[in-house]
Amino acid sequence: MKKNLKSIFMGLALLSLSTQVCGQVTERPRPAEWKNLVTGGRFIDRFKPMQGTHLSSDCWGVNGVKPRFTDNGIEDATWSYWGGNILKGKDGKYHLFVCGWLESSPRGHATWPKSQVFNAESDNPWGPFVIKDIIGPGHNPEVYRTKDGKYVLYVIHRRYVADNINGPWTSEKLVQDRRDRNVKLDQSNETFARREDGSVLMISRNGNIFVSQTGLSPFYCLSDSAAYPKVKGEFEDPVVWKDNVQYNLIVNDWYGRIAYYMRSKDGIIWVCDPGEAYTPQIAVHPDGTRENWFKFERMKVMQDEYGRAVQANFAVIDTLKPLDKGRDNHSSKNICIPLNPGVLMEVVDKSVITPRTKKIRIRIKAEKGFNPQTDIDFASLRFGASTEVNFGRGCKVLDTKADGKDVIITFDGRGNGITHDEFAPKLIGRYRSGSLLYGYARLPYVDYIEPMLSPRAPSFKFDTKTAACDVVVDNLGQVQSPASEVKVEVIRNGKRVKIASAAVKPLEAYGKTTVTMQCSKLINKGNEETFIVSVITRNKKYPEFTIRKKL
Repeated sequence: MKKNLKSIFMGLALLSLSTQVCGQVTERPRPAEWKNLVTGGRFIDRFKPMQGTHLSSDCWGVNGVKPRFTDNGIEDATWSYWGGNILKGKDGKYHLFVCGWLESSPRGHATWPKSQVFNAESDNPWGPFVIKDIIGPGHNPEVYRTKDGKYVLYVIHRRYVADNINGPWTSEKLVQDRRDRNVKLDQSNETFARREDGSVLMISRNGNIFVSQTGLSPFYCLSDSAAYPKVKGEFEDPVVWKDNVQYNLIVNDWYGRIAYYMRSKDGIIWVCDPGEAYTPQIAVHPDGTRENWFKFERMKVMQDEYGRAVQANFAVIDTLKPLDKGRDNHSSKNICIPLNPGVLMEVVDKSVITPRTKKIRIRIKAEKGFNPQTDIDFASLRFGASTEVNFGRGCKVLDTKADGKDVIITFDGRGNGITHDEFAPKLIGRYRSGSLLYGYARLPYVDYIEPMLSPRAPSFKFDTKTAACDVVVDNLGQVQSPASEVKVEVIRNGKRVKIASAAVKPLEAYGKTTVTMQCSKLINKGNEETFIVSVITRNKKYPEFTIRKKL
């Protein structure tokens, strides 16, 4: 009885410390409709059992993380590790760029600002990783390659650059340009994805979107609001990646310990899929044993040759961060969890899909170790918009046909749910083994590489009777823009009032122009006004820019 009371009091003390010091145990309520999601509707369904060969209980950590695969990821008694992602080098080795601090440091986890960044190696993607080099000071690392083959290793407030994955590395400043946006440049949790032309998309901790033409040149801000889900949350640790179909983004609500999965055609406009992207229950062994880590943070992904995420890496800790002290039984490490990458698939017919489409044909491609003609439970398949198939609805199979090593599946078009703004319809079903089968496809009639016209803040010139307005318009997209119109509005009595507009000539990719307009409404020098600036083409309206400024 005394032992039970002691356990209860210890649990209450831990909960109180968590709430008062860190606030890391709050559970967010889930939307009611999430209960209706089928297997494959959530990103969390893609996590597979962990890999490892050395299962041990003779290691640091609370009982909930024992036994564990101590050869999964990276851990040892000398360092506490955090963050990091993996690239495969030309040397055939898997390189994990991870940070850490001495476990013996008296301040324990609070030593993280003094982290060192390591290049750790393994012969396989899940570990064990062994430190090869100490690159230098830094925290929250993420590495990517530029179009010309350089390696860029981001850390808080700067980056390292090298011509070879094994260095030598040169430290330099990462330059960001707000472009008049009221955004915070804290450079603490940035994440990167390379676009088709070699330019690099960056999403900041606050969810703002930036683009660099080379991945080394300045990053220019495109957004004045977060790309994150419009829900209550304390967001950090975004991870963005691009595959052969779309852009993908996962962001963590650290307070609610729930992560969200989002998708985008262009990396600018995002849709949020329902269901948890991950929770603290995802570290499972093949036999069902679970490693109950208290926190999962800094998710990163390893990608295959198609850009598909095939493995997730996490920083994990066995207790509350303030309870991890030097020379104690607590610490942190990096773990590796394989992901179901999904099948390679494409829509065969070129015509626009509507609610009246009678038949839809898709091709599922053969891959090493996967024969789509024999390995699929065809009766289980549903195809259509994610809003349908994630909930078990969508199109059903009418027919299948072998085509070389691939298979072409004909679906009944009824219930496809595909609207004019759909860019990646989804397939959900099962393999004959019973495991999850899913995939996304591009639509043949959708443009996936587009211009991205983005205005800066208006500036005004006054004379005795009139006012003129200058607006700089940038094309931060990958292709030339068509002729467009820029419009400036002001908020008056809660309503939008247009004060100026003008034509914008076509702009080359990464080009810009300054447009001068005469203001048609009275604008008084010295007033403080809220302006909305937008750029519109015949077929598209780009994200608006709102700014309050004194004239």
